[in-house]
Amino acid sequence: MDRTTAQPTAFDYLYPAIEPFDRRMIDMGDGHRIYVEQCGNPQGVPVLVVHGGPGGGSSPAMRRFFDPETYRIVLFDQRGCGHSQPSASVVNNTTWHLVSDMEVIRETLGIAEFLLFGGSWGATLSLVYAIIHPDRVTGLILRGVFLMEAAELEWFYGGGAARFFPAEWARFTAPIPAAERGDLIAAYHARLFSGHLSEEIRHARIWAGWENALASARYIASGDVPGDYARAFSRLENHYFQHAGFLEADGWILQNRHRIEHLPAIIVQGRFDMICPPLSASRLAEGWEAAELQMIPMAGHAMSEPGIAAGLVSATNRMRAPG
Repeated sequence: MDRTTAQPTAFDYLYPAIEPFDRRMIDMGDGHRIYVEQCGNPQGVPVLVVHGGPGGGSSPAMRRFFDPETYRIVLFDQRGCGHSQPSASVVNNTTWHLVSDMEVIRETLGIAEFLLFGGSWGATLSLVYAIIHPDRVTGLILRGVFLMEAAELEWFYGGGAARFFPAEWARFTAPIPAAERGDLIAAYHARLFSGHLSEEIRHARIWAGWENALASARYIASGDVPGDYARAFSRLENHYFQHAGFLEADGWILQNRHRIEHLPAIIVQGRFDMICPPLSASRLAEGWEAAELQMIPMAGHAMSEPGIAAGLVSATNRMRAPG
């Protein structure tokens, strides 16, 4: 292949790989132990990386969206996933537990306030945390905005996205009897929490596979998701969706956005995001004078999209200085 004509990948835009200077488990005192790591400059600008899912866990690639000379990069695995324990547990696992965990992490590490960096569910949780603790946040960088609203869940699990991916939708709905397909979140909930490990893993792979198939505008993912990861991811995601994110009302984030409108925000959104369509990002940004919406053409949902990666790195470079 002529290298001069090769298409760029996300890794072409990222900073070099780095290793953490600190890894620890924080006991939250209610049965959960949360994995936390720090990378980059210990005296740098603190940024908290909030992964998606719920249940997705952090990855080493997430360290690379930041200038390691400038940023003190803090990553953590939310309850029940990644290195946090117990794995796949939904006991004492709600949005409000996660917000509390983020506060414990901040206090434990001696950080007064930090920049929030989150995509998809990570954008949801970042927004919720900022609304509750606006004085602890210097700004937000968000990707693939998900507002945890009923219409978004209906789009993805009620047949909207299925109109673009009928074969993948058929695979997703195939294990569920026709009588239960009116509420696929509830139908999968019964199977992901059946108490039979093999059944849980089988359905977890199908649940995760539906989402993975739609993550990129460039290709459709194929192959089975590893069983342990699929079970943690799918149980946690389904648990949160079954309970509408544990928010007090549909539309809660937009209803409370006024609490964070003084904060700067950069929103990086794929134009062809099939998991979190651009409407939510547009609604979030509309009227928020300190927010900038970047619509990335020919891009979907994943951080691994070249255009998304380029936009996120540009955003972290611009937000290096508080304010």
